[in-house]
Amino acid sequence: MNTSRNDSEIKAWFAGRLPKEWTAQPPTITIDREEITVTIQLDPVDLGADASDEARAEAAAGRISGWREDTREARMSVASEAQRRFARKVSWGASLGDDRALFTHLALPVMTRLRQPQRQVLDTLVDAGVARSRADALQWCVRLVGQHSEEWLNDLRSAMENVQAVREQGPAA
Repeated sequence: MNTSRNDSEIKAWFAGRLPKEWTAQPPTITIDREEITVTIQLDPVDLGADASDEARAEAAAGRISGWREDTREARMSVASEAQRRFARKVSWGASLGDDRALFTHLALPVMTRLRQPQRQVLDTLVDAGVARSRADALQWCVRLVGQHSEEWLNDLRSAMENVQAVREQGPAA
């Protein structure tokens, strides 16, 4: 078991390991310290040009649900192998157009110390009905920041990958 694999090695392993029929379109693979999430891009459902948006959404939901049930055993086998290999939980998802569903992904508690002004922001979101709890409000804030700073976060991730590449080229410790 090698837990020091970089993201590109993990993605390459999945590219070679996933069944060919799942990869007509490249899957989206998201990796963090605890979890690898593999989202398979499904083929669209042909409902004809006159289908409503609601009908398309229902067809997408049906296709995703069917794929989830039909591939359960194979996904569990790949996940078990990957979890042993990379010491991370493997979660699955499927997307079809703008519709996306994640299956059994992790929701980890995050330890944080917030001062009163930050707690007041969370409480305002709860009081306004935007979130059910402080935890939901914090998740909402993180998602909002991620949406509005995606380019900056991508630049930061790229810089971190470059630092890792330079470290790997240096002398062994």
